[in-house]
Amino acid sequence: MGFKIAVVGATGNVGREMLNILEERGFPADEVVALASRRSQGTEVSYGDRTLKVQALENYDFSDTDIALMSAGGNVSKEWSPRIGQQGCVVIDNSSAWRYDAEVPLIVPEVNPEAVDGFRKKNIIANPNCSTAQLVVALKPLHERATIKRVVVATYQSVSGAGKEGMDELFEQTRAVFVADPISTKKFTKRIAFNVIPHIDVFMEDGYTKEEWKVMAETKKMLDPKIKLTCTAVRVPVFIGHSEAVNIEFEKPITAEEARDLLREAPGCLVIDKQEDGGYITPYESAGEDATYISRIREDATVENGLSLWVVADNLRKGAALNAVQIAELLLARGLITPKKQAA
Repeated sequence: MGFKIAVVGATGNVGREMLNILEERGFPADEVVALASRRSQGTEVSYGDRTLKVQALENYDFSDTDIALMSAGGNVSKEWSPRIGQQGCVVIDNSSAWRYDAEVPLIVPEVNPEAVDGFRKKNIIANPNCSTAQLVVALKPLHERATIKRVVVATYQSVSGAGKEGMDELFEQTRAVFVADPISTKKFTKRIAFNVIPHIDVFMEDGYTKEEWKVMAETKKMLDPKIKLTCTAVRVPVFIGHSEAVNIEFEKPITAEEARDLLREAPGCLVIDKQEDGGYITPYESAGEDATYISRIREDATVENGLSLWVVADNLRKGAALNAVQIAELLLARGLITPKKQAA
């Protein structure tokens, strides 16, 4: 007997990717339901070779559903996730609504799988920010080996992180440049075509943006609260794939070669690191792939026990949809959930 899965926000970029990945990975689901707001009711979305008609979240009864993959934004999640959890359905939420709640596990399965055991307090599990997910996958094996003291990271984040509207704006502005049309700015604070913007999410009192704060807070929650981390988050004119330049200072000595060997063996990591033209990964090559790619691993002589590296991943997959499905797989693997129909 398989599981009944609901994908909430099924018409968005991440929701559609969740449906794709459930089918690709052969998740043991007897039934998959696509949900969205009432205005999307009746829209058709793909699930493998099948077509699902979107149902309205407002009218849906979760009492016989096992897992809800939630990708409908923070406000929707704040309202609906507790209601869904109270009906005995486990919510795996992709928004930032529950990440910092002490009673909600924040999970990247390659990094802190044991933390998932505490999900029953609210029946909610949080998915991290897209840029945090790939970062901690790369940091985890290095931290275990040499203990990270401090991380300095600059992110180069694709427009798909801002949803379909962000992708549309890059496309429309790029076309406008080539045909000399006026360029309009809607989603982003400045023109994104042929430009970079050092601003993602709202500014906070200390001068950091909320996106930068998320990377700092989430890394500490999942990996180690003692790690010092500073971040500059930048939006770049790339459709899919987030990149990060990461500088790490360790307590113990570690060479670039040792780091390469560790990362080659680490779950979720793929090292592409040749010191030659093209011997590294770019976001274009990461699109549609599941791995967190690591390149440009080198020793940093400006600090004691320092390394620098380049980390790239598909933000719609590892940064969102894939990680959510992997969390669902983790629940199964640890025997933490059984199908309601079977239990009945």
